[in-house]
Amino acid sequence: MEIWLYLAGIILGGIIVGLILKLCLLKKAALEIKEACQDRVHMDTNTLIDLSSNDPSMCELANVLNAELRKLRAERHRFQQGNSEIQQAIINISHDLRTPLTAMLGYLELLETIETTKEAQRYIGIVKNRAEILTQLTEELFDYSTVITKDQAIESQPVNVKSVLEESLSAFYLALQEQKIIPNIQMPKQDVIRTLDPVALLRVFSNLLSNVIKYSDGDLEITLSEEGEIVFCNTAKELDQVQVAQLFHRFYTVDTTRKSTGLGLAISRSLIEEMNGTIMANYENSRLSIRLLLPDR
Repeated sequence: MEIWLYLAGIILGGIIVGLILKLCLLKKAALEIKEACQDRVHMDTNTLIDLSSNDPSMCELANVLNAELRKLRAERHRFQQGNSEIQQAIINISHDLRTPLTAMLGYLELLETIETTKEAQRYIGIVKNRAEILTQLTEELFDYSTVITKDQAIESQPVNVKSVLEESLSAFYLALQEQKIIPNIQMPKQDVIRTLDPVALLRVFSNLLSNVIKYSDGDLEITLSEEGEIVFCNTAKELDQVQVAQLFHRFYTVDTTRKSTGLGLAISRSLIEEMNGTIMANYENSRLSIRLLLPDR
């Protein structure tokens, strides 16, 4: 009797050990599936889930997930191809529009020197104004297309942020004066050097100053700190929290007259992020603040 109990104990112990081993192998297989699935979902790779376990249930689960990964990869490639084609089409369209618009403006300027009647001058002025707006919109569209397709690579080098900001303000002096905006500028005495693309940074500052001209109620405060933080702040009573939250979204514009594509700030965000910086907008007490942080790398 004791022998039978002893044998039963051994058999039961073996079964328990086998079950524990089975559970450990299943747990290991589940962990492999989890890690492999996470990696392959976020990576553009042809590698599928491969298991060290031969358990039929786990192998079947891996096969099902691999089938879904193949579908996901196909959809991703289809989206990327379609997105690339759309971006290229935008570049082609905007490029094709630039040449005739430039020629049109040239002929209008020539016509201004020929026509002398007030009525003719008035109509020429209207057409020229519309052509200039269309040219600006086309330029914004072209700039954004080149940014998102990475056609213009960021070329980083040591840049004096203070000098680039001063250059931008000088370029916008007349435009700010026309809007009766007198900027209050605070900068450190010493230079603020960062590793950036000077052309991209100049474009960002230009877009932000254009934004000020559109939305400012007549004031502008610009602060540059030694830490590389730049703040553009102005009163903008016509804005609200919802509008400000969408300022960096593509094609969003507060201007309902369609004189803007809404791409300027989206371009700025893309360029700043390409240079490993951050940009954000805040709206409080009817004042719009756009804050840039350019890290010291």
